[in-house]
Amino acid sequence: MLMRSLLIATVIGLLGAAAQAHAAGGARAASPSQQEIDTGRLIYQQQCAACHGVKGEGKPGWEKRDALGELPPPPHDPTGHTWKHADAMLYKTIRDGWRDPFNKTKRLTMPAYKDTLSPHEIRSVISYLKTLWTPEQRRIQREEGKRHLFPPEAR
Repeated sequence: MLMRSLLIATVIGLLGAAAQAHAAGGARAASPSQQEIDTGRLIYQQQCAACHGVKGEGKPGWEKRDALGELPPPPHDPTGHTWKHADAMLYKTIRDGWRDPFNKTKRLTMPAYKDTLSPHEIRSVISYLKTLWTPEQRRIQREEGKRHLFPPEAR
């Protein structure tokens, strides 16, 4: 009887651990390779740096709206807020673009790249952006990302 109880407790414990591992990102791909980060860096330099800065520093005054009600491109380095968003949100913003709801225009403030970059290229850019953040920012973003994973086409 004691042996059976121990066996049941062990099975329940293993099932719980497996569920926690899956919820914590067990279904996610491994950490990005150096090649993925290098690809992301190259794409960033070609597609993003003109607006967001060569080093991810953003435009000066990025927190203040211009005459059209638009915010200049924000930094992606530790001084910005990119690290506060989950992978899914970053992916969607790059893929579909973004229009700040307070803009006085109808145009996208951040252009969509779905017709320019593949899902894996978008993911590579995000992997590169993560290298610009502090270890603590990466930890916080990783926790947020566990709840909002990359979409299936980018995994």
